[in-house]
Amino acid sequence: MRVYLFILTFFASLSVFAQKDEIDFDAIDSLYREDQFYINFTYNSLRKTPDGFSQNKFATSFALGFLRDMPLNKSRTFAIAAGLGYSFSVYNQNIVITNVGGNNTYNLIGQDVNYSKDKLSLHFVDLPIEIRWRNSTPESHKFWRIYTGLKLSYLFYDSYKFVSTTSKIKSSGNTDLNAFHYGAYAAVGWNTLNLYMYYGFNPLFTSSAKIDNQSIDMSTLNIGLMFYIL
Repeated sequence: MRVYLFILTFFASLSVFAQKDEIDFDAIDSLYREDQFYINFTYNSLRKTPDGFSQNKFATSFALGFLRDMPLNKSRTFAIAAGLGYSFSVYNQNIVITNVGGNNTYNLIGQDVNYSKDKLSLHFVDLPIEIRWRNSTPESHKFWRIYTGLKLSYLFYDSYKFVSTTSKIKSSGNTDLNAFHYGAYAAVGWNTLNLYMYYGFNPLFTSSAKIDNQSIDMSTLNIGLMFYIL
């Protein structure tokens, strides 16, 4: 009988604790944080290009990451955010990169050269920090937003591939590429659809990369779409 009473008391206690710890998933969270994960897709345009330069295929970038949202006012419409991300950029163009005696040389591809690929691929670790305005509320995840900030990127891997009817070139670890890149960006939109633009302040290549003794000062302008999650 005592064993029966002990078992009954034990399960009754569990029921009480379960009721106390029950979570109300429908409750409104007044201390919410917005847009902490992001994904973007952009078209890469190059500025300050040398004479005769062309981008011969669609050049794209892909990025994803996490931003810690830190609201600044009680209504949580203003915030700052800082985070960590990864981005991948591809540039299809008509500069052929060859290595001669341990040094890279850069030349524009002649019109008489028949080639199928001239692609530079870059992988970055990104450190974004931004100022945020949105007219969000605890009850709805659909709102207008204007986010703008700065992004520092570290190039941790690069690869280059050239394929023509007469030769193939494949290389990586180009020391003429700037290791650090920085620029400003903005994301503006409604709900999940946001226009995104990034403007790079420094060139892709260092001053040691030259065509006809002129430095390659190309820098990036990326335009596309940004998607925020949570």
